[in-house]
Amino acid sequence: MLFINSPSHYAPFNIACEEYILNNFPEDVFLLYRNDASIIVGRHQNTLAEINLDYVKEHNIPVVRRLTGGGTVFHDLGNLNYCFLMNRTGDEDRGFTKYTEPILAALKDLGIEAKLEGRNDLTIKGMKFSGNARAVYPNKIHQHGTILFFSKITDLSAALKANPLKFKDKAVHSVAARVTNISEHLTKPISLEEFIQLIQKEVLKFYPDAREYHLTEDDKKGINTLMKSKYETWEWNFGHSPAYNHKQSIRCSAGTIEFHIDVHKGKITGLRIYGDFFGERDPSELESALIGLPHRTEELRKALESLPLNEFFGEITVEDILAGLI
Repeated sequence: MLFINSPSHYAPFNIACEEYILNNFPEDVFLLYRNDASIIVGRHQNTLAEINLDYVKEHNIPVVRRLTGGGTVFHDLGNLNYCFLMNRTGDEDRGFTKYTEPILAALKDLGIEAKLEGRNDLTIKGMKFSGNARAVYPNKIHQHGTILFFSKITDLSAALKANPLKFKDKAVHSVAARVTNISEHLTKPISLEEFIQLIQKEVLKFYPDAREYHLTEDDKKGINTLMKSKYETWEWNFGHSPAYNHKQSIRCSAGTIEFHIDVHKGKITGLRIYGDFFGERDPSELESALIGLPHRTEELRKALESLPLNEFFGEITVEDILAGLI
């Protein structure tokens, strides 16, 4: 097994790193990384339904879709992420147990009683400090998890506070849970760096052949290429969302306007606009102009700026309409 500590705190790089290792390393790998403030969305989720888009834009937070299923999580530098990228051995029927054992053992060394609860959560006194996800391939196991050490819980709550009334879909939705930081349960304070060493020590007990490995320049080049072509793109992070319906009402100078939008593969496939506004032209013309566009701000703003909006609604701005469309 190889021990790898990522040299980066940039979420798209680190999520790309997981896939790069999965596809290019024949050895078993244990990867650790920390991300600056970022949101990591499950493979089968509707990104817009999981995040507080206004908060994410205001704080310039990267949103990245991962390869594994499960729910959306918030990362910051107080959160340690671990990942096992393993060759299959026939011992894959233990669910999340096998690769969470070293984490639980490390906490036991610190005098903290933690356990695997439900399907994929690690908890302390019933409070979640680690969410885990996995994917099983013909020859590989990919399991990873978060470890809240001294994460900013208030930022986590704000970033993931999406409006559930806006969306109707069949995507997998995250379930709110009471969360806690490991640091709150320590009898003697330790640094995150010391905790990382303890994790590595426990992994070494389970995998005695483990040795340290540093990403080469070729590795970094390959990861960056994958990052730019996939994990930094709107198409993967937002457009890959399952089909969904978006409904939003706004109140502006023109009156009350309600938008009903159907989205498939990230593009608007249906749009109906209702309201008590007074316009000279039928809004069906505007509806037709927006169908087929990606359901994202940049393209919609460009299209709206080219249209005579006041003729459809009366006194209205591009930003008013965007508030109803996104």
